[in-house]
Amino acid sequence: MRRFRLIEPASLDEASHVLATDEEARVIAGGTALLVMMKLGVYIPSTLVNLLKLDGLREVTYSADGLRVGALASIHDVERHPAVLEHYPILASACHVVANIRIRNLATIGGNVAHADYQSDPPTALLALDASVELTGPGGRRDVPLDDFLIASYETAIQPGEILTAVRIPPPPPGAVGRYLKFTTRSSEDRPSVGVAVLARTANGTLDDLRVVVGAVSSRPIRIREAEAAARGSAPNAELIAAIARSAADAVDPIEDLRGSVDYKRRLTEVLTRRLLTECLEGAVQ
Repeated sequence: MRRFRLIEPASLDEASHVLATDEEARVIAGGTALLVMMKLGVYIPSTLVNLLKLDGLREVTYSADGLRVGALASIHDVERHPAVLEHYPILASACHVVANIRIRNLATIGGNVAHADYQSDPPTALLALDASVELTGPGGRRDVPLDDFLIASYETAIQPGEILTAVRIPPPPPGAVGRYLKFTTRSSEDRPSVGVAVLARTANGTLDDLRVVVGAVSSRPIRIREAEAAARGSAPNAELIAAIARSAADAVDPIEDLRGSVDYKRRLTEVLTRRLLTECLEGAVQ
């Protein structure tokens, strides 16, 4: 690993200034992903900007407007927070299956999202929850929908000098049922071959709200919007679930890697989506 300069800013403004004036500078918080990539030579930053000593970036708060998760909250903090467990169990379950407890205690939710690794669990669940990210930089603060923020693997819409300071999630639809399920080819701590998030709500015997997101397959999590729209207002049954699952498999653009071939991941997407939809709609399927 090459030598680098470590800066511990006293404020967000100072951190933003360093990032805006040094294009080779990188933010570091938990460091669970960045340090590995530095050791492998993927990133060779001249400067690391450590955010861990900044105040106000760890809080997780819930109100009528929804959930605000400070970027420095650890994955374990999010997983075990009472508001997340009560109102966003789909997010709690996605955080719970990230690596192992040692990693979850170090890795931050902001770092996880900003890193934009296509084989990460939380972004898939967050996309199903219509989450957005709060970015703070030289031009002030702006909120960006997560679907627009994640462009491709390791590529986001963050601008020079901007820092991801929080993840925001609106209140979940009342009565909605959400699940996250991933499949690994090796240990349970491994990155997923496929991860699927489903959020569904029924009313008067029909699908009132449906969100299906497939992660760890394409270069970013993919929301199956056409199938969602077509299914709304329909009575949930086995045929409809199978059709949505096939649509999910057709919509993804699998990346072939050590965790599976293109055909394997496409087939696995269909199986997991069908299984998860069946679980979420248990009791409502006609």
